[in-house]
Amino acid sequence: MSKVKLGRLVLAFGLTAATLIPIGCKNNSTATNGATGSTILVGEYGSLTGAQASFGISTNDAIQLATDQINAKGGIKGKKVVVKVEDDMGQPAQAATDVNHLIDDGAIAILGEVASSCSLAGGRVCQQRHIPMISPSSTNTAVTELGDYIFRVCFIDPFQAAVVARFAHDGLHATRVAIFTNKDQAYSTGFSENFKKAFTAMGGQIVIEKSYSSTDTDFRGALTAIKQANPQAILIPGYYNDAGSIARQARALGITCPLLGGDGWDSQDLFKTGGSAVNGCYFSDHLSIDDPSPRVRAFVTAFEAKYHHKPDALAALGYDAANLLFNAMERAPSLKPEDIRNAIAATKNFPGVTGNITINAQRNADKPAVIIKVENGKFRLAATITNPYAPLPPGSVKL
Repeated sequence: MSKVKLGRLVLAFGLTAATLIPIGCKNNSTATNGATGSTILVGEYGSLTGAQASFGISTNDAIQLATDQINAKGGIKGKKVVVKVEDDMGQPAQAATDVNHLIDDGAIAILGEVASSCSLAGGRVCQQRHIPMISPSSTNTAVTELGDYIFRVCFIDPFQAAVVARFAHDGLHATRVAIFTNKDQAYSTGFSENFKKAFTAMGGQIVIEKSYSSTDTDFRGALTAIKQANPQAILIPGYYNDAGSIARQARALGITCPLLGGDGWDSQDLFKTGGSAVNGCYFSDHLSIDDPSPRVRAFVTAFEAKYHHKPDALAALGYDAANLLFNAMERAPSLKPEDIRNAIAATKNFPGVTGNITINAQRNADKPAVIIKVENGKFRLAATITNPYAPLPPGSVKL
């Protein structure tokens, strides 16, 4: 992707070329409300730099691809789509500031964020200012609970955590699990709570719970205590950078049981931080990028042609979020934010790359989840789970 400069600069794409535009100066090519001239202004905020930059870059690349494709077809209601992107560096306070600036510049809808903590910060601004926002992949339930202008195209943490719990219980036949939570992340704490509830309801036991902070780099004390509790699996519902480092230290201490995670593990950078220590581990995700379905294959082909590497599941969600928004804009009677909001809410069976998407009454998307096995530097599909609240069918898991 194009290099994004920090500070008060924003990357804009969707016209003839990518252009850096100082946010302090209004873009006069878009009139009031960002949709009364020849273009439609959409805002995007994400962590293009910082600890979770892999998430923001994947999402941004896919949104840019979707924007290029819709403009190649003539745009929306005869107007070209322009997406302005702000780098929040993975910081919630910066996310709120960025979203305010995007709306001040005339954005009529917002795409973002990946991290739930940042989506909560940016979402509060969107709700207060009545601008529709679609998060591609924030799974914490509190995000869409902010209000009726906030949506998502991914599943939510109670479902995802139940999927991992069901896989641990039925797929790995584990009855004793430890939990190691990043106490600074809404995503991590919510995932842990929901996993614990689901796993104990299945008859499983949480043998020990430990936590760490985002700034921690030495996990050996907590891991030693976890090892002494003798779990059959360890849940680490953090992001890929945490998971890789924890995996290395866990293996160095002689912990051999599988480590489990959520969609926050989905990054090729997991191998940079974890190396061979993450082999034999499992995490939940939104799709397997090797799915043979025509939709997935068409997306992967287009993404590879533009960026010369395979997309990940977060890219697929970014692509779905953008295209669902564009579809809602086309269906809306006008490009007023309220009409766009109503069109998003009315979405039924939208054909996304990650599956058919129906926005439910809580503004969430209900869909199956997959379990991915980390194996020799690759991600392999281990299971697809539609209903984690019932036992898995025989033969549905490939360890």
